[in-house]
Amino acid sequence: MRHESVPLRLWATAFTAVSADVVVIGLGAVGSATLYRLARQGIQAIGIDRFHPPHDRGSTHGESRITRLGVGEGHAYASLVRRSHEIWRELEAETGEALMLRTGGLILGPQAGGTSHHGAADFVGRSIAVATANDVPHEVLDSAEMKRRYPQLGLRGDERGYFEPSAGVVLPERAVALQLRLAAQLGATLRLGEPVLSLAETQGGVEIVTDQGRVNAGRVIMAAGAWLPGLAGLGAHAKVFRQASHWYAADNAAAYAPDRFPVMLWIHGSAEHDYIYAFPSVDGATVKAASERYSAPLDPDAVDRVVTPEESAGIHSRYVAGRLLGVGSQVVPAGTCLYTVTPDAGFLVDRMPGTSRVIVASACSGHGFKHSPALGEALAGMATADEIPESMAAFALERFAA
Repeated sequence: MRHESVPLRLWATAFTAVSADVVVIGLGAVGSATLYRLARQGIQAIGIDRFHPPHDRGSTHGESRITRLGVGEGHAYASLVRRSHEIWRELEAETGEALMLRTGGLILGPQAGGTSHHGAADFVGRSIAVATANDVPHEVLDSAEMKRRYPQLGLRGDERGYFEPSAGVVLPERAVALQLRLAAQLGATLRLGEPVLSLAETQGGVEIVTDQGRVNAGRVIMAAGAWLPGLAGLGAHAKVFRQASHWYAADNAAAYAPDRFPVMLWIHGSAEHDYIYAFPSVDGATVKAASERYSAPLDPDAVDRVVTPEESAGIHSRYVAGRLLGVGSQVVPAGTCLYTVTPDAGFLVDRMPGTSRVIVASACSGHGFKHSPALGEALAGMATADEIPESMAAFALERFAA
């Protein structure tokens, strides 16, 4: 047993180092997808995570995630999410696991505009534009038609909506667990409950120091989520924020069943936080709803994980009441997750500054999960290449250069 008086770095040297062609640090949404694709290609790979994924400490949990092909965040994401849908369906066909539930998706906001979201102005209009440019079937709805289809919504009468039949819900914990299980079956090594302390390039690769020893890698994919800014020295470009989700009891949960209610993003004003997203009732009793908060960046190891009744009541009174009809203020569970957010709310996929063998990958800013299978596939390809592909150019660090 290690004595507290022994420096951790010296203690780690007592362990025999192991090696792999590629090491993936962080095994959440992107990391699990990357490790699976590497193992599928027959590449010797090790995955390291400070926790035991799937877990509730980071950004990949909470029962459900929205997926949509008409991504209002921008055209750079359209091919990623389309490929991700294909991969999820392939995984379902191969394993019999259910990962994605098609419910349709509704994005709505004031007809007059002012619908900024995730760094994109006119989010409803941009969703329509991306869908049109990428041949995504969709409809543009007025308030009357939305009220006819979805009487659960307390509309004012001046809204415009984008409806996408192919949108739906992905099950994050199940997706991560499946990809890690498949990766292990294909020969990848999982090292869980093992924090990475540091890493440095050597003449022949990368040396990783964990609290349990040293690992030598030919290349590293760092997908550590909220811990990436600190580990990769990217705190100037990515901040971590606490988010909360709330499961409110519904008077008539059947009205919010997946075959009667779509995943939804409702931008109801022009202020920064004037929006709510909600899911169909997956459990047959509650409706998951949340907004997003970016008030104060924090240390991912110092997050207040408690969602107070007052916090849930405040979200209900400001966003839910009068909009999701029949959804009461009683919260059954509530939970937190972490968003890693860049100044433009875009992804980071690039080499770690000062290195040639370490790629940082953050599907961040609150809209990453839907793209994670395709990002994993791309990162697995990048792990054996010398160039960052053109498809990832929009996510490079150079866009933040002064």
